[in-house]
Amino acid sequence: MSISVGDKIPNVKVMLATAEGPQEAETGALFGGGKVALFSVPGAFTPTCSAKHLPGFVEKSEEFKSKGVDKIVCMSVNDAFVMDAWGKDQNAGGKVEMMADGNGDFARALGLTMDGKGFGMGERSQRFSAVIEDGVVKHLNVEQPGAFDVSSADHMLGQL
Repeated sequence: MSISVGDKIPNVKVMLATAEGPQEAETGALFGGGKVALFSVPGAFTPTCSAKHLPGFVEKSEEFKSKGVDKIVCMSVNDAFVMDAWGKDQNAGGKVEMMADGNGDFARALGLTMDGKGFGMGERSQRFSAVIEDGVVKHLNVEQPGAFDVSSADHMLGQL
């Protein structure tokens, strides 16, 4: 069963890619205060994720802030070093926080995993986005397999 609008975000240990290197964080604290735009991609450096998904949030980060969003978080089932390299490659610094859910624990706790074994990727997070206010899901947008629409920056901006 997946998380729903009105549910509290589960508290799971994840890693953030920071300028000082990987830093452990807990999702309860990361999403517990203020308004956060979270989006999740199946994999860093993958085609749709690199060409459309992350760039949309980087390009529109100021629009999110103007609508009251305190931070934008990009999540993927990758390690913090990969997330850091991808963030640098996409010029996400200061605009989008890169969160590594290396073991998929947060994706599983949300009930939003997908089987990427057919692509050599193992268990990954589904492509989705969510607006979280003070630790509670206010909007949740889960993509159909292979789609990229409702989790985009433009769609989320329309919800704010």
